[in-house]
Amino acid sequence: MPNAAYARRRTLLAGAALGGAALLTGCSEDSGPDRAEHSSAAERLRKRSARDSATLLARYDATLAAHPALESRLRPLRSEVARHAEAFGDERAAPSPGGGASDGPAQDAGAPASGPSPHGARPSGPPVPEDERAARSALADAERRLADTRTKALIAAPPELARLLASVAAAGAVHAYLLAERAG
Repeated sequence: MPNAAYARRRTLLAGAALGGAALLTGCSEDSGPDRAEHSSAAERLRKRSARDSATLLARYDATLAAHPALESRLRPLRSEVARHAEAFGDERAAPSPGGGASDGPAQDAGAPASGPSPHGARPSGPPVPEDERAARSALADAERRLADTRTKALIAAPPELARLLASVAAAGAVHAYLLAERAG
């Protein structure tokens, strides 16, 4: 029976690979994809998406500063958000070496650059609930809202940017799920 399971898994993976390749090929058969990717509307959408990711990154940094005990749970998600900002063209969002908070957009948005805030001090960035569970829920809500916004933006996005938006929206939805699951 292990051979049947192996064959079924191999068939599923092959089907998924073919489907993904067909989707990518179908999406890029545009009469002027290069023009559309670099239009002023696409650039505005890309910049807005980078700014939205930077704002979310600032929220993660503020939450980490207010709740250092959440470090192991939030750090991987925060790193993904930083990569999203980079993918949209915000080079300042790169995670800092050693896993600390970035000195990029989060700092610009008023979040602390690294490390927890002194005991009892509130970060100057986005407001963070004092309760850890509520703080995770607030992050989940922010991730969900941003994923919804990006999903709606797909309609007007050129092919390459649409693929990036879809991927980042899906990641945001997963982040929201993981944050809500852990809060429950």
